[in-house]
Amino acid sequence: MTNEEIDKATGLTRGQLLTFRLGASTYGVDILRVKEIRGWAPVTRIPHSPPHVLGVLNLRGAIVPIIDLRLRFALPEAGFCAMTVIIVLSVMTPTGQRDCGVVVDSVSDVVDVLPGAVKPAPSLQSGQSHDFIGGIATIEEEMLILLNVDELVTRDLTSPDAAAAA
Repeated sequence: MTNEEIDKATGLTRGQLLTFRLGASTYGVDILRVKEIRGWAPVTRIPHSPPHVLGVLNLRGAIVPIIDLRLRFALPEAGFCAMTVIIVLSVMTPTGQRDCGVVVDSVSDVVDVLPGAVKPAPSLQSGQSHDFIGGIATIEEEMLILLNVDELVTRDLTSPDAAAAA
């Protein structure tokens, strides 16, 4: 895959990923989508937003919606601590490019993923759509779940509830 190619399943534009932890699992996002990594800061809650949309944060004059990935993935809640971070991502929505923050337990590392090393995510009969999972890779014997950030947050950023937050 060249730097200009975009893998449709993962949204990756190249083979470097920022990895982060949610509970015992490791996830990865395309490093070129990461705009900023910030420590946890309280957000302004928007009425009638979904529980996983925590609210908005003012980042240098831009109002950025903040999504708690633990809640988005129906994981047990964990209190915010010194390791909790907000990863500000650049995502493509039907209305154009937007910034969105995702709350994760901790940031791990930047890793290289070779072309062809990403395997498709298995189809599960859970009744829920997992189209935001771009694939699975194994890095040093650890499973890494690759997120397609466009698919992950587009519903939240284009829904009527989140539109008020933007």
